[in-house]
Amino acid sequence: MTVSGVNLDLTRVRPYGDTLDDGWVQMSLTLPVPSGPEATRAAEALCEKMGLDDVRVVYSRDIAGTFTFFVVYGKCVHSVDFTAIKVSKVNMRHMTFDEINEFIATCIGRKIVVVAACTGSDAHTVGIDAIINMKGYAGEYGLERYPWFVAYNLGSQVPNEALVAKAIEVGADAILVSQVVTQKNVHIDNLTNLAELVEAEGIRDKVLLIMGGPRIDHELAVELGYDAGFGPGTLPSHVGAFIAQELARRMGVWAPAEKA
Repeated sequence: MTVSGVNLDLTRVRPYGDTLDDGWVQMSLTLPVPSGPEATRAAEALCEKMGLDDVRVVYSRDIAGTFTFFVVYGKCVHSVDFTAIKVSKVNMRHMTFDEINEFIATCIGRKIVVVAACTGSDAHTVGIDAIINMKGYAGEYGLERYPWFVAYNLGSQVPNEALVAKAIEVGADAILVSQVVTQKNVHIDNLTNLAELVEAEGIRDKVLLIMGGPRIDHELAVELGYDAGFGPGTLPSHVGAFIAQELARRMGVWAPAEKA
């Protein structure tokens, strides 16, 4: 592969700083020690153990007297074989707002019903609001604005049982759950519980189960029995397109390889 006239070996990819393949990286970290020369040296030593050469602490700041925050530069000595990378990805074709609505009208012929919430102890609605609420996110409308979606946003700290009950009540096509709180992997326990409840209610084959959050990816979603997982950077159109396309695929009226 050629980048800016330079041949790049994709089997040995290193970070890019000032020049291609120089290995320079910037990272930040906090240590539970008071600020000072000893703390700076501790941060350098730790980064060296991580595999960085020529380590330089370019910024440090005392935090509450017993912690120190650092910004560090260093050269990464390791590389990665990019050609060997395999990633589990959501199987969908990106569509715009208008394309999604036209697709639903043509291929499904009815409105899609979605219920969504932050469940368990999670009180952070920023993610689910970005996908569902009419105002949307990053210049895109949320699913409430889509004429071919009926979206119910139940908000935060919703018991899994209440989310499933709402899905049954309204005949939901998809259940969306957002998990921002991840300390001690509480999100995994909560997501597992939700999947088990959906199975126990006998509606698993009737709904799409979709998870999202800062530590969510599609691989985790599949592992926990969900249909899709969306992480940071997800837009409403990503979720909307997946729901529409997957429902159409299950109805037998569309296949991913086709250009709808």
